[in-house]
Amino acid sequence: MADSMNRREMLWKTGGLGGMALACLLGEDGAFADQSPSKYGKGRPELNGGLHHRASAKRVIQLFMSGAASQCDTFDYKPLLIKKHGHKFDPGGKIELFQSSPGSVMASPWEWKQHGQSGRWISGLLPELASCADEMAFLYAMVAKSNVHGPATFMQNTGFTLPGYPSAGAWISYGLGGLSSDLPAFVVLPDSRGVPPNGPANWGSGFLPASTQGTAIKVGAQQPIHDLFPAAAPEITGQSEKDGLELLTRLNSQHRDQHAADSRLNARIQSYELAAKMQLSAPSVLNIDGESAATRSLYGVDDSIRGEFGSRCLIARRLLERGVRFVQIWSGADNGFPRRNWDSHEDLARDHYDMGTSMDRGAAALIKDLKSRGMLEDTIIIWTTEFGRMPCSQGGKGRDHNPYAFTSWLAGGGVKGGSSYGESDDWSYKPTVNPTYCYDLHATVLHLLGIDHKRLTYPHDGINRRLTDVHGEVIKEIIRA
Repeated sequence: MADSMNRREMLWKTGGLGGMALACLLGEDGAFADQSPSKYGKGRPELNGGLHHRASAKRVIQLFMSGAASQCDTFDYKPLLIKKHGHKFDPGGKIELFQSSPGSVMASPWEWKQHGQSGRWISGLLPELASCADEMAFLYAMVAKSNVHGPATFMQNTGFTLPGYPSAGAWISYGLGGLSSDLPAFVVLPDSRGVPPNGPANWGSGFLPASTQGTAIKVGAQQPIHDLFPAAAPEITGQSEKDGLELLTRLNSQHRDQHAADSRLNARIQSYELAAKMQLSAPSVLNIDGESAATRSLYGVDDSIRGEFGSRCLIARRLLERGVRFVQIWSGADNGFPRRNWDSHEDLARDHYDMGTSMDRGAAALIKDLKSRGMLEDTIIIWTTEFGRMPCSQGGKGRDHNPYAFTSWLAGGGVKGGSSYGESDDWSYKPTVNPTYCYDLHATVLHLLGIDHKRLTYPHDGINRRLTDVHGEVIKEIIRA
């Protein structure tokens, strides 16, 4: 207890967590020695001293459409919906909806066209991504185990519908470490309007070491990284800060020695040391003023609608260039009204237009920019959402939740562009060929990173836990030979 009180007192005297971060500048001792940069990272003991097989990729960007983007208005073309528009929706059997009764069949408000040599059908909502059709591999039969946003969002991020499990970014951070010593291995760029259902738990470390959790950066905020810099305190001098930090280091070492099984203090110490490095690296990576006019236009950063998401996509590219392993970008926040996410119960044409237009250019720019820089070859881009939407209307203009069929896609990092896997039925209601779960998506991403998803494990409550639980198959059909 005395040690704990001393630490709290020292926190106050040294200007908070930001002040503690300067400790590593006084005496760095290699806190990230197990994450030293190499071509594909050093790896963990759980990977038998390295990767399980040859990797196609070394980093990941996940684009998450929070609120449930409609597959039948984006990538899953169904002529039957156009033919039966306004008729009774009758796919046979009982129809289960989240909060409504089945309305009539509703065609997409946007026209569909085939794109690229692959001839992939993409709706007019996403013209920029349509130009990248030959780079993308589509998973048309994704299935969720819940039609409730919170559990379904957990499932796509952690493999479980319940809280307390590590996110995919945390597993990859744990398994491969970072490619840089002055930036985190796992960075999250939330929507400026807020966080998704369950908030930071979607990028948490669960039972993995706390240092593997995602570091959230609020792009455009006055303080993008919370408490990175200490508040001004006139009573703190250079000498008093040095003395305080030396004492704090001793107290922390004593506490760590007494609680060797608890990873939280080590994680905090490492985060403080990393924070000190980020005081120098973060302002540079977040400053896009030096980007060319062509690049700014490509991402739409100066556009009033596209700029917010586009800026985060551009910063994601800059983070990857500087050695971040996994970047997660959110499109959409928690439920609010008017809608600020993809949850289009009331007016899909209005709400999906806003969300799709704001996301389309930035997502396409990532593919094009990474390819032009030679980075797409070893970067996996994932586009996903928590579940899909119904082919029938809700209230005449909206669509209700559909956990039975939705679409995700991947690009880069060994993915076979223009390919697909799985099919939904003629209504885009339920899967008919190769139902696909997050386990299969996660297993495939880990495989591309050189990891056997069945062998990356962590003991917890007597069970060797893994990202894919007891499921998952690598989707070889979308992997380049």
